[in-house]
Amino acid sequence: MKKRMRRLAAALMTLTLVTALACSAGAVTIDEAEKKADELEEQKKAAEEEKASLEDKLTSIIQQANETKQKLEEKEAEVEAVENELVQARNDADDQYESMKLRIKFMYEGGNTQMMETLMSSENMGDFLNKAEYISQLSEYDRNELIRYQNTVKAVEEKEAQVQAEYEELNDLQNQLIEQQAEVESLMEDNEAALADIQSQIDENSETLKELKEKAAEAERIRKQQQQRSSASSGSVIRQPGDNVVSGNGYFAHPCPGYSSQTSYFGEVRSFDPVPHKGNDYAASSGTPTYAAAAGRVTTAGWSNSAGNWVVINHGNGLVTKYMHHSYLCVSTGDYVEKGQQIGGVGTTGFSTGNHLHFQVELNGVAVNPDNYL
Repeated sequence: MKKRMRRLAAALMTLTLVTALACSAGAVTIDEAEKKADELEEQKKAAEEEKASLEDKLTSIIQQANETKQKLEEKEAEVEAVENELVQARNDADDQYESMKLRIKFMYEGGNTQMMETLMSSENMGDFLNKAEYISQLSEYDRNELIRYQNTVKAVEEKEAQVQAEYEELNDLQNQLIEQQAEVESLMEDNEAALADIQSQIDENSETLKELKEKAAEAERIRKQQQQRSSASSGSVIRQPGDNVVSGNGYFAHPCPGYSSQTSYFGEVRSFDPVPHKGNDYAASSGTPTYAAAAGRVTTAGWSNSAGNWVVINHGNGLVTKYMHHSYLCVSTGDYVEKGQQIGGVGTTGFSTGNHLHFQVELNGVAVNPDNYL
């Protein structure tokens, strides 16, 4: 394609030189004018054939770009699902660790004295053997629990590796889509430039050429804007929290008492999302503080392609809260937070169309209505 473009450009330069020489020599004869017309028609025909070839290639690339976009959307959904699975695994590991600490504390505080007293209080040999078997089973149970905890930790680590691989694959798909868009725009610019040059020789219409250049400049500006948006980096900004704020009389404090309005409700089916909404959305200006609804352990605090800057808090007994789309965070993974402690500020990161806090409550891994706790 590029070689044909160069040959076309060389022919145009030759034609321009011949025309200039003829004009400088004097008036153009009818034969010379007809010859010039024939030459221009041949150039126009070549340009039209080139245009048809470009349109076919452009259609093919657009089709590939659409297919890549569909794959990208599917991959985003997969990443969101894996992230939620990873959070649940971390919550399970945290609960299991807390239970193990209680058992270990009992064993160290009681020591062997309680075991001996239990055995010595046996009424007969049968009672003694039964109690000894019970103590043995208790120790075996603790060892099994330790093994199960280690397996859970290993499973969490494998989930982390899987999520990392999903992110890398997603980034590769994004880069492919950007490259295909750039190639489409480059083909459009080349086609417009070739048509502009030929039309200028046929009609000597400078206004047409000017309009085409303006269109090319506008296309270039749009392309650069798209590249800038695509290459913008995402990440979590950590700030120092403000004072604790406990708002409301429910089991949970309100996570965003400074909100201006509630824009979405739990279970709501929206036009752009057929899946019922899993939480409440509270609209607020960017940076409005958000707070922990109750005390608990921060199992996730960082970046998610879907949730943006988000925080997940495990409150124990299967109760978990999620806070999404922050502009900045005030906590880190592993922190223990109090009820009403600031965890971040409202933003519009991730899959979001405006500044708001998405607040989600889950019981045993299933989303429930937050209003039941506020």
